[in-house]
Amino acid sequence: MFSGFGSVWHWLILLLVVVLVFGTKKLSTMGSDLGKAVKGFKEGMKDATSEETNEAEAQKKIVGQTFEADEAVKENDKTRA
Repeated sequence: MFSGFGSVWHWLILLLVVVLVFGTKKLSTMGSDLGKAVKGFKEGMKDATSEETNEAEAQKKIVGQTFEADEAVKENDKTRA
């Protein structure tokens, strides 16, 4: 049933029908819109990744500050005793 679907002629006929239905101007507009959407998606993923990295670094700093503060309190307690 689908044995000839991979043929080059079928793809060329399909491309011709699509061009006749939509026209070349509309197809180029749709292609550029699709390209902009993909670019926006990639930038969004990049921003999300950088935000997660910044949050993780901020958490490490907070944890480090808390640990350092605990050590300082312990040292002060030792000197008072």
